[in-house]
Amino acid sequence: MINIKSQKIFEEAIEYIPGGVNSPVRAFKSVGLSPIFIDHAHGSKIYDVDGNEYIDYICSWGPLMLGHSPQELTDGIEDVIKKGTSFGVPTQIEVEMAKIIVDAYPAIDQVRMVNSGTEATMSALRVARGYTNRNKILKFEGCYHGHSDALLVQSGSGTITYGVPTSPGVPEDVVKHTLVCKYNDLAAVRRIFEEQGNEIAAVIVETISGNMGLVKGKQEFIELLREVCTEYGAVLIFDEVITGFRIDYHSSPAYFNVEPDMVCFGKIIGAGLPVGAYGGKKEIMSVVSPVGPVYQAGTLSGNPLAMYMGKKNLEILRDNPQIYTELDRKALKLEEGIKANLEKLGLDYTVTRAGSLVCLFFAKGPIENYDDAKRCDIDRFNKYFKALLSQGILIGPSQYEAMFLSNAHTDEDIEKTIEANYEALKLAHQE
Repeated sequence: MINIKSQKIFEEAIEYIPGGVNSPVRAFKSVGLSPIFIDHAHGSKIYDVDGNEYIDYICSWGPLMLGHSPQELTDGIEDVIKKGTSFGVPTQIEVEMAKIIVDAYPAIDQVRMVNSGTEATMSALRVARGYTNRNKILKFEGCYHGHSDALLVQSGSGTITYGVPTSPGVPEDVVKHTLVCKYNDLAAVRRIFEEQGNEIAAVIVETISGNMGLVKGKQEFIELLREVCTEYGAVLIFDEVITGFRIDYHSSPAYFNVEPDMVCFGKIIGAGLPVGAYGGKKEIMSVVSPVGPVYQAGTLSGNPLAMYMGKKNLEILRDNPQIYTELDRKALKLEEGIKANLEKLGLDYTVTRAGSLVCLFFAKGPIENYDDAKRCDIDRFNKYFKALLSQGILIGPSQYEAMFLSNAHTDEDIEKTIEANYEALKLAHQE
């Protein structure tokens, strides 16, 4: 594929934008390429400025469950724009949107709109600390909860460690209250709560991690988090920025039959427009200003454009449960097709799936935590990515990202992807 225009734009972009991109993964740096620049998209297809067509499995990292620019969502958006794009005072649609979210997520009583997943997780942790009057939080290695200072930490060689900043600009004092455990490690969770449980304000977790590839939380792991948080009075926060409304209309509580105390949303509740939200039990949310003393604010929170798109998106998903059935069927078809290709080629790699999320790990399974994911053959993945891209298949330019399916993906798209997967795997293993 020819990418002359994309390359020219990128050369100009790096003069004005750090790395030429507004989010690091877009740089394609990890796969040794310059990024493609997108002109437009429709349905399951995305088109770059050079006119190349791709079957898109990024889908804006998850929110486009109905595909790109579906008419049922975009109809009427011009009328919303004409009425006004931001007011700084309340609108009725904010209330309607909040009601839909609370009705869909019985574990929570109230929800506050924000503008991104990062803002949602940052705010939820502040609320949990204010509610419990404790400082420490527990997160899990390989789970990404946005780029706020307290969450940009990594663990050391042990299963439990105090946080160490993973980015310059994050003071050690900021993360000294952040504890890190290995994902799916039940013994580590029990031990840290036995030692420090009375000091832990909150546990934040991706029930299905989408940021070290696709790694599912074990049922007993999610249940244990609920158990210890209840026992020690800590707030259990589900980060559902990726999984919310995607793995099920009722999200993780329906998937695991476990309810959190708080939840964070993003992506899907804006149908591709900037949005986030955090919610919780009424007694917890009552500490949020203006009712309580925990301050959090945002001029663009509940923006009418995002609320309009998000409300329509959730209504469609709510009223058409067959969308989830079809997404699951297509994702299973893709999963089984990739597994069949691996078997034909004699490759002992691992495919994971949760609903409409699929991931191919270039490593032998099982993949249960970040250490397992780090065993992947990154050089092989990079060759594989390039080979897929040359065949018109766009996946995330990183081994540690999942493939996102949309309702717009057709059986023909899936079949073409499986064929391309076979050829790309072959090319990736040519010396």
